[in-house]
Amino acid sequence: MGLVALAVTDGMMPFELSVAYEVFGSAPPSVPGPWYDLAVCGSGAVRVGRFALEPDAGLDRIRRADTVIVPAWADVDVPPPADLIGAVRAAHEAGARVASLCTGAFVLAAAGLLDHKRATTHWAHTEVLADRYPEVEVDADVLYVDNGSVLTSAGKAAALDLCLHLVRLDHGSSTANAVARRLVVPPHRDGGQAQFVAAPVPAQDDHPLAALFTWAIERLDQPLTVEDLAREARMSSRHLARHFRAATGTTPLQWLLTQRIHRAQELLERTGDSVDAVAEATGMGTATTLRRHFNRTVGVPPDTYRRTFRARSDHDRSA
Repeated sequence: MGLVALAVTDGMMPFELSVAYEVFGSAPPSVPGPWYDLAVCGSGAVRVGRFALEPDAGLDRIRRADTVIVPAWADVDVPPPADLIGAVRAAHEAGARVASLCTGAFVLAAAGLLDHKRATTHWAHTEVLADRYPEVEVDADVLYVDNGSVLTSAGKAAALDLCLHLVRLDHGSSTANAVARRLVVPPHRDGGQAQFVAAPVPAQDDHPLAALFTWAIERLDQPLTVEDLAREARMSSRHLARHFRAATGTTPLQWLLTQRIHRAQELLERTGDSVDAVAEATGMGTATTLRRHFNRTVGVPPDTYRRTFRARSDHDRSA
């Protein structure tokens, strides 16, 4: 399947680097035929977190790779090294498929590979990426984005999703499933699934809608309408819509739905309430309505979401 080059430099994060190394470094015993030729490429010894790493080859090897993986960049306020940017750009120009994991997207953006393309990164850094590189169409609500020769992933677990996606493209679903079984992870999460992230509201106390946000969040169990919000804010519906768009980037109804989903996530994580009870508490009315909106927004049904987060909490308590 050709050469996979992990592009490393000081300041990379160890988790994403380890994920890529584990996926592409060795084939599962059940997989016949050739696997990837993996090379860790960098300009001399590098520091990855608290570890010292000796690359297999220099950055020039990246230019001959079939696939280049750029792990997460630890400090997005520090510009990536020029030699790394140049090597990644040259590899892409030579025909390589280039993928970033988490904040590795900042390296791809600096190389110009994301201009006029949809891309993602860890949800905590999507606004920074969008502000710094306005030519990039940043999508904060997905696990990964596949543009063919350029791919980007969100944070941590989504990096593994993207690596498995690449294996699936190269070797097929059965092989990707075999890799997932070896790693004891779900075999497939579609890139369009939402990142598990709470939708924030503007934090400024003096914002024109600050009191309205609080008022509405305290009444999510009620069937609020745009007219209700406008009346509470003492604005016309049209004026309210303009303020909402400026403050949140969305409409009042979409904002309300997002807050209801957020509340449902909290209840599913922290209580044993039935889906019907959660639907009532979040103003969704029925379990059917909650399931439809929750699945479309989060990417998984409420019951699956609850099992995922309960399992994680149980693991954290036992660790």
